[in-house]
Amino acid sequence: MDESSLEIFLAVAAELSITRAAVQLGRVQSNVTTRIQQLEKDLGVDLFRREGKRLSLTPEGERFRDYANRMVALTQEMRQAMHPRAPSGKLRIGCMESTAATRLPGPLALFHQRWPQVELNVVTGPSRAMLEATRNGLVDCAFIALYGNSEIRSRADLLEMGLRGARMYEEELVLVLPADHPPVRKAGDVAVRSLAAFGRGCSYRALAEDWLAPRDPALKIQEVASYHAMLACVTCGACTCLMPRAVLNLVNPSPALRVRDIARMDTWLVWRAGFNAAAFSALREILPAGKPA
Repeated sequence: MDESSLEIFLAVAAELSITRAAVQLGRVQSNVTTRIQQLEKDLGVDLFRREGKRLSLTPEGERFRDYANRMVALTQEMRQAMHPRAPSGKLRIGCMESTAATRLPGPLALFHQRWPQVELNVVTGPSRAMLEATRNGLVDCAFIALYGNSEIRSRADLLEMGLRGARMYEEELVLVLPADHPPVRKAGDVAVRSLAAFGRGCSYRALAEDWLAPRDPALKIQEVASYHAMLACVTCGACTCLMPRAVLNLVNPSPALRVRDIARMDTWLVWRAGFNAAAFSALREILPAGKPA
């Protein structure tokens, strides 16, 4: 089992197609098929279910994908560590949807301008998922909010999880309500009984639930996949939502909706303790100076 076999497996696992994976890898289809078969023989398990030309991962394939991601990442980190002054390879960045939209475009554009040879991979998701992805080596670093992660209260807690961190940005969080909603001074003034929010693990959702639920234990959650969807739910009068003011200004500059300031929350950059690849160091030089955890 070598790095090439792992990369072939990951490509097939991502595409769930031998044909598409072969195109992506620049290999002939028969070679990809043979390498997957050899890998399954070596492991003694089926990594994929095969139904005609359709593929899906088996439970063993799902587990192996996690290990394969970490093994490939560790190999790349090792190579980069041999050349600490020359950023190269891949840098995998996890972040909240809001951070990707409002905070990272400028820094990442500058990074690419300075270091075009580094391949930047950005994946978005709720803070909890991005924290775990960093901890498990699926991403190299992540921009997250720690609210709702009660086990992390100090730098020592991060270190116990094998992580380091720095506060990077402070976000002003606002409750967005339909335009005809009466003014809101306290949670009890919120008339709509549904919250449009991302899935569990989102720190902003956790804050909104904590602020609203004590006065409304029957609060309903409508899970959506984007801030645009949140605003659509609010505009039609069915929901309220919580988001950074910077996101609201970006996706809905119209003042028609009613907005109420709720809180401020830090966005953190977290990374694995000991991770010091040159590409990551170069990124930190471009970012604002963060306050250590």
